[in-house]
Amino acid sequence: MLFEVKCTDLSARIGKLTTPHGSFETPSFIPVIHPIKQQISPNFLKSLGFNCIITNAYIAFKQSEYKARRHGIHNIVNFDGPIMTDSGGYQVLEYGSVGVSPSTMAQFEIDIGSDIPIPLDKPTGYGLPYSVAKSYVDETISNIKETVEIIENNNNNNNNSTDSNSLSSKGEIWTGTIQGAEHFDLVTYSASVLDKMGFQFFAIGSPVELMESYNFSILAELIKTAKLAIPNKPIHLFGAGHPLTIPLAVALGCDTFDSASYILYAKDNRYMHSHGTLKLDAMSYFPCCCPVCSYYTVKELLNEDRETRITNLAKHNLFVLKQEVSFVKQSIFDGRLWEYVLQKARSHPKLMDAIYTIKNFEYLQNNTPIFKQKAIYLFEPIDQHRPELKNFRNMLINNYRSLYNDAILLYPDQGIRPFYLSSVFKNIIDKYSLSLVCLYNPFFGLIPVEISDIYPASHNVFSKHSTDFEPEDYGEFIKLFNSFLKSNHFKTAYIVADPFMKKLLPILDFPEHMELKIEDFIETTTT
Repeated sequence: MLFEVKCTDLSARIGKLTTPHGSFETPSFIPVIHPIKQQISPNFLKSLGFNCIITNAYIAFKQSEYKARRHGIHNIVNFDGPIMTDSGGYQVLEYGSVGVSPSTMAQFEIDIGSDIPIPLDKPTGYGLPYSVAKSYVDETISNIKETVEIIENNNNNNNNSTDSNSLSSKGEIWTGTIQGAEHFDLVTYSASVLDKMGFQFFAIGSPVELMESYNFSILAELIKTAKLAIPNKPIHLFGAGHPLTIPLAVALGCDTFDSASYILYAKDNRYMHSHGTLKLDAMSYFPCCCPVCSYYTVKELLNEDRETRITNLAKHNLFVLKQEVSFVKQSIFDGRLWEYVLQKARSHPKLMDAIYTIKNFEYLQNNTPIFKQKAIYLFEPIDQHRPELKNFRNMLINNYRSLYNDAILLYPDQGIRPFYLSSVFKNIIDKYSLSLVCLYNPFFGLIPVEISDIYPASHNVFSKHSTDFEPEDYGEFIKLFNSFLKSNHFKTAYIVADPFMKKLLPILDFPEHMELKIEDFIETTTT
């Protein structure tokens, strides 16, 4: 397998995954299609830019085994690009069992030429007692060991020489399915065992019930747990096909995701849009310019026969999903994924809860570039937790030491860039020549003027109304402020106090030896 990362932001990445039937770019929504009957043709999917699809090998096995083995899955579904195959895990989740062994399904997936086959697993689902969930994880691992034996037998029979660190008989990318659901220690255990087996591609199982019940905070913890166990390898998320879910899942580190939502929603007369879904019969206008919405009015589509309506509504839903993935990719490229995820989170309170869950996920800092081409936007207290600002504050605490020991001057950041070339700064150093001059900013904390031109200190635009919040809302500011003053041992602190600082002064922890002097604040015009 070849997985090439081109661009990153948060834990998201734009990459390229190479398979025996070609490459496709990630993050990628992989539409689910029926292996025998397709209401939306694979050619239409490819024309929209869905260059990989997923189909059900178990259904193909049950309904057309001989034909599928003889002609291959690509000919069966008439698609010449990468195909991922599910071996019946969904049916196991729904019905308890499928009456076929893991080894039989593994051999079938090899025989039909699947590019990304999935072993037959035992999905945990959601809400199981710990002991039951553990038994399902153990059963999944046992099934996967059986699958690995089939892969190795095919290698021996074909005299293939393969990399001992990967699992493949014909170049296919086998998927290690991680189970455990909300029992996060089981998730870690499952991922670690599969990693040691040599899997290079992973999928997080059992998230559908979390998404259907809008338990986005638990979903975030689930993805984080899997990501920490296998931080660098591509990860698939089963069942993620809602416009609200995609940005969060990608930001947390999911590279691919699949769903049949586009057709299932259409059969239920549900119309996707960027912030959710609407019932078709409750709509008056189409807020979209795709070919379907440009051709029909709401009334005209409702008056079509059922099959025509489902087909066209499914096509519209696919346009929305494609647009959502494209928006996410552009946000990664621009370094604005944080802003986009926050924008989407305001579409539903449960998504906003997830944001407050992920704000302390340290691993999001690892892939966030230390420099970006565009300024970051800062609106409200949640933005103090951006990885770029966390990295900046960590640098101040761990690596920065002032050359000035006598005094520090704290001056409110008013958006003047670069501050050290402004007339305001020249007046300041005339009066406070032996002081370290620091800007203070609700989001950053402190910004020593001598490093105020580095990213992101000089590449941000913040809302002036951010100071309308209570001081306690800016806990990161307070922690940095107290730590910075203690570690640099200043004797005197001159503070030019704006309304925000006046609110903070009673709760800041100044060292006992420090003399505190409050200076007059004169607001200047941003240039």
